[in-house]
Amino acid sequence: MSKTTIEWTEVTWNPVTGCDRTSAGCDNCYALALSKRLKAMGAQKYQNDGDPRTSGPGFGITTHPASLKQPYGWRKPVTVFVNSMSDLFHAKVPAGFVQDVFDVMADTPQHTYQVLTKRSLRLRRMADKLNWPANVWMGVSVEEPKVLNRIDHLRDVPAAVRFLSCEPLIAPLPAMDLNGMDWVIAGGESGPSHRPIESAWVEDIRDQCVATNVPFFFKQWGGRTPKQHGRELEGRTWSEMPTATVRQARPA
Repeated sequence: MSKTTIEWTEVTWNPVTGCDRTSAGCDNCYALALSKRLKAMGAQKYQNDGDPRTSGPGFGITTHPASLKQPYGWRKPVTVFVNSMSDLFHAKVPAGFVQDVFDVMADTPQHTYQVLTKRSLRLRRMADKLNWPANVWMGVSVEEPKVLNRIDHLRDVPAAVRFLSCEPLIAPLPAMDLNGMDWVIAGGESGPSHRPIESAWVEDIRDQCVATNVPFFFKQWGGRTPKQHGRELEGRTWSEMPTATVRQARPA
C-alpha cells in the first residue's frame, strides 16, 4: 500500500505492474515514465522490461503474488486504487490471477477498491467468472469519442459501483449515455508533453452528469505538473462521490 496524491482515492495497491499502450490516452503515460525511474533505482517490482514498441524499461507485465497478502495487514479501512501502475485486465495477466485479486477484495470488505481499465472487452468477457462484492467499484477510461464503446462494455458488468474516468480528457465527449453509471471523473493531462484541455469539454461533461444525477468529480486542469492550474471549475471544486460508500452488488 502506498499513499497517493490522487484526489479521489487514498492509497494505491499494485499486485500487477506493467502495461502496453492501447489508445491515445496512453501516449504520455505517467506510469510508463515512472517505471523507468523505478527500474534505475533498483525497485524489485520494476525490473522486467516491456516491448519497446508499446511499453518500456521496467514496464513489462508482472504479477506479484506476495502483494495479495497486503490488504489483510491494513489496520484501518481505506479506499484503494487497484493497479495504478498497470491494467488488471491486460491480456497478459492470467485469468486466475485476476480472480485471485477479486477474491482478496471480497475477503477484505472493510476496504473499498477502485479498479480502472482500458481493456473493457476483456472485463466484460470475464465478468461472470469473477466474484463481485459490494466493496469493488469498477471503472473504464474514456478519454475521447473513439473509445465510448467502453461504457457499453462496463454497463454489462455487475459491479456495485460503475464509474468513468475521462482522464486525460483529450477531446469533447458530447451526449454520453450515462445510464447505469454511478460516478464520472474528469481531468486534464499533466507532464512535459501534456495535451491541452478546453473548459467547454469539462463543463459539458459536468452538465451531462447534473442532468442525469450522476456524481461528478473534476480532478485537475493539468499542465506541466498535475496541480499547476488547480481544479476549480467555474469558481468551485467538484468533488462528488457515489452516494453510498458501499452498495449492494448488482445481479449478474
